[in-house]
Amino acid sequence: MLDEQAKKTLLRKIPHGLYICGVKDGEEVNGFTASWVMQASFAPPLVVNCVNTKSQSHAMIQSSGVFALSILEAGQKDLAQQFFKPQRRVGNKFESVDFYLGETGCPIITDTLGYVECQVVGAVEKGDHTVFVGEVIAAGIHREGEPLLLESTGWNYGG
Repeated sequence: MLDEQAKKTLLRKIPHGLYICGVKDGEEVNGFTASWVMQASFAPPLVVNCVNTKSQSHAMIQSSGVFALSILEAGQKDLAQQFFKPQRRVGNKFESVDFYLGETGCPIITDTLGYVECQVVGAVEKGDHTVFVGEVIAAGIHREGEPLLLESTGWNYGG
């Protein structure tokens, strides 16, 4: 029998970085704070990005087949918080953030450690998130620094 409290406690101990996932569909762009992200392969370079199926960004990734991950630096909790909010309620989350469009057309935040851009090469649709597998097709470093980790924010996303 599954011990719900043990499950919740232990799943929350899996370390997660925080990223802003930039997406696009046609001329429309959006972004959200992602934490269920990891490298999945060296050759080809693959990244796994788990996205809530109910989000507008999920539909945009399905439609366009691309996404970009801007890697947040330790201390950028406020920026991560800004992108937790659904676009439908707050409008354009990028209006107060310096960004540019990458090779995929996805928004990349300038004031971050850097980015990877991915072409979706696979997806597993189970539960309330889709596991998108993206092949890294572009990358760039903006500056050196330590990444922002979920555990350092005091937030919980998981369990």
